[in-house]
Amino acid sequence: MSKETILDWMNGNQGLFTEMAQQIWENPQVAYEETYASNLQIQTLKEAGFTIQSNIGGVQTAFIAEYGSGHPIIGVLGEYDALPGLSQTVSVIQNEVVPNGPGHGCGHNLLGTAGVEAVIAVKEAMDLHGLDGTIRYYGCPAEEVLSGKTFMARAGVFDDLDCALTWHPWTSNSIATTSMQSMVSIKFHFTGITAHAAAAPHAGRSALDAVELMNTGANYLREHVLDGSRIHYVITNGGLAPNVVPEHASVWYYLRAATKEQVEELLTRVQKIAKGAAMMTETQVDSEILAYPFETLPNDVLNEILYENMKLADSQTFTEEEFTFAKELIESINSAIAKNNCEDILPTNIQFHRHLKGTTMGGSSDVGDVSWITPVSQVMTTCAPIGVQLHSWQATASFGSTIGFKGMHLAAKTMALSVYDLLTTPTLIEKAQAEFKQSTRTKPYKPGIPEEVMPPRGKDRERLETVK
Repeated sequence: MSKETILDWMNGNQGLFTEMAQQIWENPQVAYEETYASNLQIQTLKEAGFTIQSNIGGVQTAFIAEYGSGHPIIGVLGEYDALPGLSQTVSVIQNEVVPNGPGHGCGHNLLGTAGVEAVIAVKEAMDLHGLDGTIRYYGCPAEEVLSGKTFMARAGVFDDLDCALTWHPWTSNSIATTSMQSMVSIKFHFTGITAHAAAAPHAGRSALDAVELMNTGANYLREHVLDGSRIHYVITNGGLAPNVVPEHASVWYYLRAATKEQVEELLTRVQKIAKGAAMMTETQVDSEILAYPFETLPNDVLNEILYENMKLADSQTFTEEEFTFAKELIESINSAIAKNNCEDILPTNIQFHRHLKGTTMGGSSDVGDVSWITPVSQVMTTCAPIGVQLHSWQATASFGSTIGFKGMHLAAKTMALSVYDLLTTPTLIEKAQAEFKQSTRTKPYKPGIPEEVMPPRGKDRERLETVK
């Protein structure tokens, strides 16, 4: 059977991909700077017989690897950016590799590598059995700042896909039935008039006053937004010295809600607050949007396919040494959780909560944009013990350990087997497409990121922070 062939090939070659994930983990690079991971994956896919397109959508570290021809065209989405300030060894105590350096605290060293593993395994099956169709791996940078795929989507590279699959490292094995929030990342820059704060305060117009008044207005707005909406901000520039009326001040907002339409409404209200603050202080205000992803749109048909194949692929077992590592790691967070049974700390069962469809979880992802262009589904696998939070040093340690690698291989097998089903059973794609068209009939995709906003390059990345 071809599925057995795929699993046999993956079991025999998983060392190659474990090494790739380890190398990317050891060489973390943040959004738009992921040259190491991008080049490593490109080279591996090129050697496997894939054709490569690079610099996608003006993003230097984005690429597409393609194999085969004709329809169906099936995509696998991969990511590989790290997080600032999360450098960490594979250790149960906090121990930075590089002081304040980046680290893979969201497991993208695993995420992209599993996609590479999956498409190469499918390519081997296509060659062996003469299967028609096209498979693509999308090397997607900058997911942590929620804009990499939006620039790629704006360039139209997902438009001809019949469907796409992806996954994410987690603390359990599950199928993604809930949505993630839409979100906008926007900076407001106020400009006033500088003056001596003691000798001539009347001559100044404080940009910092405007920022603080804006934040006050936004805080009052919190009472009057839909449940589940989020307003976060940080002051990124508050002036230079207390005795100088600040001429320039800036504040950075993340606005989240269940749908893009709700985010648009929230953004309009916050923009009015900014204008009001500028009027009160006789300052000027302008803004820049850095990211604007859609909410994610699950697909029931693809979810069922992934679920059945995760059950088929499930060979995830953990050793006593891994359980000990997990328990000691959890001790650094919550000693009560560490007292749980081993199977509760590193669960291997598969959760599929179909009744949660239509609900929204916290957090956002630029996968959302792709899911409104073509049917998309994703799974999560156990790559860290229960209690570990993403974007923490404990997560970096887990995702560089054998626990993370085992979860990665389960995800790769699940996706590879599912791609095989989609290549060999056209009716599955037809059903997924029918569901997608019904879900999007009143909401055609239009990129949220403005046309004038270009991908950051080089030192431009300093204007970005983690927004996930």
